[in-house]
Amino acid sequence: MLRVGLTGGIGSGKSEVSYRLAAQGAVIIDADLIAREVVAPGTDGLAEVERAFGAGVLRPDGALDRVRLGDIVFADRQKLATLNAIVHPRVAARMRELEDAAGPDAVVVHDVPLIAENGLASAYDLVVVVDTPPRQQVDRLVRMRGMTQDQAAARMAAQASREDRLAIAGMVVDNSGSLAELDRQVGELWAELRRRAHAQPASPG
Repeated sequence: MLRVGLTGGIGSGKSEVSYRLAAQGAVIIDADLIAREVVAPGTDGLAEVERAFGAGVLRPDGALDRVRLGDIVFADRQKLATLNAIVHPRVAARMRELEDAAGPDAVVVHDVPLIAENGLASAYDLVVVVDTPPRQQVDRLVRMRGMTQDQAAARMAAQASREDRLAIAGMVVDNSGSLAELDRQVGELWAELRRRAHAQPASPG
C-alpha cells in the first residue's frame, strides 16, 4: 500500500485532482467529506460543536450551519482551534478505518486540506501538493463559491502559506492552467504513484 497525502489551499482545485485520481483507481479518503459526516445531525460531534459555539450555529432543521460557523472560527484562531479539537480526532479515527479496509496493493490518497498546518507530512509515504497562485484562488472562491473577497481572504489566511505547503511537497501538480493540462499532469502523477506502490516492500504479516 502506498499512502499519499494530497493537499492544497482552498480554491486550488485539489478536488479536481482527487476526482481524477479516483477515476484512475486510487482509493480516496476525503477528509472534508468525513468532517461533514462526524458533525451530521444526531452525532456526538455535532452535540459537542453546539455546546462549544451555541445553538446559533445550527440551522432550523438541526443541521450545522457551516457558513455561520465558518464566519465565527475563521475570524478567531482560538475558536478555530476549539473546532479543530472537536472534529480532527473523529476524522482521523474514521480515516484509519477506511484505510484498513483498502487492499494491500492499493494507492490510498488521503485528501487532506491541512497537512502543512498540522505537521502531518511525515504520516505519508508521499505528499502531493496542488498549487495555484493566490490571486487565482481568490478568483475561484468568488466566482465558484459565491464568497466575497474578504471571506476568501480570511479563509486563505487561516491556512498555511503557499510557501509552507510547497516546502512539504514530494510532488507538485500545477493547477493554474487548463483542464486538459491538469489531465496530463494527473496522468503522469498516477503512473508515478503506481510505480512507487509496486516498489514498496511487502508489509510484514
